[in-house]
Amino acid sequence: MKCEVIAVGTELLLGQIVDTNSSWIGEQLALAGIDSHYQTKVGDNWSRIESAVRLGLERSDAVVMCGGLGPTQDDITRDVIAGLVGSELVLDETIAERIRTMFKSRGREMPQNNLRQAMVPEGALPIPQQPGTAPGLVVPVPTEDGKQKVIYAVPGVPYEMKEMMLGTVIPDLQRRAGVTAVIESRVLRTWGQSESGLAELLGQRIDELEASGNPTLAFLASGVEGIKVRITAKAPTSPEVTVMLDAEEKNLRELLGDLVFAVDDDNMESTVLGLLAERGLRLGVVETTTCGFMAHRLATARAGTQAFSGGVVARGPGILSYLLRGDPTAVEPEEAALQLARVARGILVSDVGIATTAIEDPARGSETQPFGTAWLAISMEGFETVEQVRLPGDLERIRQFSVISLLNILRLHLERRR
Repeated sequence: MKCEVIAVGTELLLGQIVDTNSSWIGEQLALAGIDSHYQTKVGDNWSRIESAVRLGLERSDAVVMCGGLGPTQDDITRDVIAGLVGSELVLDETIAERIRTMFKSRGREMPQNNLRQAMVPEGALPIPQQPGTAPGLVVPVPTEDGKQKVIYAVPGVPYEMKEMMLGTVIPDLQRRAGVTAVIESRVLRTWGQSESGLAELLGQRIDELEASGNPTLAFLASGVEGIKVRITAKAPTSPEVTVMLDAEEKNLRELLGDLVFAVDDDNMESTVLGLLAERGLRLGVVETTTCGFMAHRLATARAGTQAFSGGVVARGPGILSYLLRGDPTAVEPEEAALQLARVARGILVSDVGIATTAIEDPARGSETQPFGTAWLAISMEGFETVEQVRLPGDLERIRQFSVISLLNILRLHLERRR
């Protein structure tokens, strides 16, 4: 069973929106055991969309079309599909009433344009999941040899698309493909080593797994979120898959040690806050370079936010003079970072204080302390440290790298104190 993905929208071609939907869909198809060899982006043009879909149906058994299901005149995915299968668009009153109800629940009257979204090609099946106003479609496509191919149409809004893919499209593809085995993945998130470095550390294990074929490993470079190592296993039942994933995770943790900071959807901030919460500690932050990035990530973490006391963003000379009790330009950046970490403990009533400073202006850099040099400080009872690091990229990336690098230093200290 082969399935390809067509993302529809001129905005994707112009770079106004990054097409993360196709990559997510590709990942889900792989996890479901469905081969996917092609992904296409096409603008809101009838003939080009039609050509892309025809080509997709020639070389694949199924096509997932993402986008073009809105209420405006350039949303023509429904129309193109109807033309391809030779059917008329008809009003689905159930969908129309669902859309009316959505608007009514928000205290608004439905514009007549939204009825376009309730027009369905004859013979198509609406996807039951409909979190927004755009319904998804399952459209059978008969072939000359008497077999049947299929087009799935899902919205471009990510959360709507994901609900339909997981609720209907993936199970339907597996049914059509006769996939009965359970395929699941687990992602180990790492920080502190490059992709090539991880490959070297895991070289022998990778060779062993390639020989067996199950489970498998893949590396996913994730920028400021580190490198992800994905384990994928296949077995007749989910409990059997879990046993395989548990065993392989244990193997990899023994090889990677404290490079692993989280699993699956957990991230650095939720890990650090969890470690603090376990110890009954609270964290306060004073930020200069990171401009509130740190506090935002900590305050919106998946778990453990009760361990976060709060943060102060100190940018101007007045607030910095107040916090440092003197002229900030007279204090070396390393000492300033440590003083601010100590201040965080006091003014934010916290057990642990962290702070960052950095060379933010290329004109202020030097040969020994160039642009991107940062000082990452931690202060807590019985332990204080300041680490000087050189971070890559522009100021935005320097800020993001400062956040995760400092949190990682704190994580390592907390884990080693166990």
